[in-house]
Amino acid sequence: MKHVPAQYATKVPEVTLIFWIIKIAATTLGETGGDTVTMTWLHANHNAHNSGYLIGTGIFLAVLVALVVWQILAPKFHPILYWATIVASTTFGTTMADFADRSLGIGYTGGSSLLLALLIATLGLWYWSLGSISVATVNTPKVEAFYWAAITFSQTLGTALGDWMADSTGLGYEGGALVFLAAIGIVAALYYWTNVSHVALFWAAFILTRPLGATVGDFLDKPLSHGGLALSRPLASAVLAAFIVGCVLLLPQRAGRHPGRPKNAS
Repeated sequence: MKHVPAQYATKVPEVTLIFWIIKIAATTLGETGGDTVTMTWLHANHNAHNSGYLIGTGIFLAVLVALVVWQILAPKFHPILYWATIVASTTFGTTMADFADRSLGIGYTGGSSLLLALLIATLGLWYWSLGSISVATVNTPKVEAFYWAAITFSQTLGTALGDWMADSTGLGYEGGALVFLAAIGIVAALYYWTNVSHVALFWAAFILTRPLGATVGDFLDKPLSHGGLALSRPLASAVLAAFIVGCVLLLPQRAGRHPGRPKNAS
């Protein structure tokens, strides 16, 4: 089989500072965007049993599935398509976590435990099937399916963790955001100054940016009485979306080097 250079084989953008800036903005948009549909438009927060969370989850699931299929069928990396799919996974993660916690009543702990088990199972099956969970290998439909399944579970898990940290520990949204920011700082330090697996650290950072975005998003749009700034959810979502589009259009994005890429790849 003809060897395809790693920098052209994958449809995942090069993991740089720009990647993480857009990722955090996308996860924050996922929180405010999901809340816009379920809480502002469908009023699910006033009655958890009015199907608002379920309807919102169904809407974003349909969008996510359509974009994942499009992403898998695309012949090469497209920044706008990739980040649109990431945003869809974060909004689905927001509404799904809220549905599990508030409509199904399994709570933050139960939801986080279930989602963590699903994520570990997905990554384990991916590794067992292909021998690697590095994003440098995301170059076939099978690997892309594992990748997007892991992404979706990590986004939903992150939402549940963010809500749990803010609500159940008493830290509030600001305190929760600082905890996750510190955790990301530790992961970055391990990346640069230790020999810990860069693949494992990538997934740790990817998961941790989701609860960071969740707590920041909640801080922006939740009522003052709940520790938020009570900003308009649609307005905050529009500003975040414009920021992401601007970054994607103005800053270079290409498929390239990733944690776990073989050193001898040309």
